[in-house]
Amino acid sequence: MMDLDRIDHVVFTVRDIAETCDFYTRALGMAVITFDNGRRALQVGQCKINLHQVGHEFEPMAAQPLLGSQDICLVSASPLSEVISHLRGAGIKIIEGPVPRTGALGPMESVCLRDPDGNLIEVACYAATAV
Repeated sequence: MMDLDRIDHVVFTVRDIAETCDFYTRALGMAVITFDNGRRALQVGQCKINLHQVGHEFEPMAAQPLLGSQDICLVSASPLSEVISHLRGAGIKIIEGPVPRTGALGPMESVCLRDPDGNLIEVACYAATAV
């Protein structure tokens, strides 16, 4: 039997890597990292989001890499009120929330937004009793 620990990375197929990096650094404060001869990724805590430009994906890859097909939830250590304030200050449209949700560890509250490729990005904070 295997005992999986966590997700190390996911891959987003994007139209424009520079635009994607700009959005995620401005909207969510992610750091851009460069690896393997110029490839770029977004650092998310102990994980990363590798970026593939549509039409120039790296092998092996998903069978059908598509723009705007991601739906991901990011957990914030900052209170949701600060997340909302930051997003509004950066001119990022919140398309839903704050709303209650159930995450992997229990009750949470979140807001949703879209990145330049139309991916759904949820930013959530767990209730104090859940963590």
